[in-house]
Amino acid sequence: MKKLNLAILCKQAEIFSMEEDIHNEKTLYGVTDGKKVGTYIEQKFREFLHNKNFEFDHGSAAVGVDFPSLNVDIKTTSNTQPQSSCPFKSAEQKIYGLGYSLIVFVYEKTDNQLTKTANLHITDTIFVDAERTADFQITKGILEILARKGNSDDLFAFLTEKNLPLDEIGMVKLAEKLLQLPPKQGYLTISNALQWRLQYKRVIDEAGSVDGLKEIYRGKK
Repeated sequence: MKKLNLAILCKQAEIFSMEEDIHNEKTLYGVTDGKKVGTYIEQKFREFLHNKNFEFDHGSAAVGVDFPSLNVDIKTTSNTQPQSSCPFKSAEQKIYGLGYSLIVFVYEKTDNQLTKTANLHITDTIFVDAERTADFQITKGILEILARKGNSDDLFAFLTEKNLPLDEIGMVKLAEKLLQLPPKQGYLTISNALQWRLQYKRVIDEAGSVDGLKEIYRGKK
């Protein structure tokens, strides 16, 4: 068995994207459920790695990521509305990131009526470093306040305005923490819900031009 590391995982994601881009799949013909398409890609990618004799640990609902030893989760989304959900752990994920990196497969699905098959054109495959998985607008606002010598009161007011899912005591503690530990600029858009709602348009647009956003594969438009 061959050991899997982050560089190899990204390279294999590129090869997989190239192959999947031209593959026609009967089981997805007529399927409109994005969750089913996502499950198909994520399971097929793991099988792809197994077939190449790569050794890796399997994620679980308890662990929360697909490749725990590499701290990487796989996300799949349609390019028409590039977004997905992930478990909510704490409000600080909006500011300091999800706590793990992402590989995001973005697809455009078309059905062929003659062959009764579906094609998942992989438009983009992006690696998002864990440090870049915070919310863009919130981290931008915090960093601007800190750059203007803002204090904990300024940060508290900003966090309150952003409707972070925290009580007042939690907001006060977080404002104090931000003075000691400023966040990195994030590039996701994270919406409040029972689960976080992650939106990837900015990640797709900025991949390759920002440190921590790697363009693994870009399909022909």
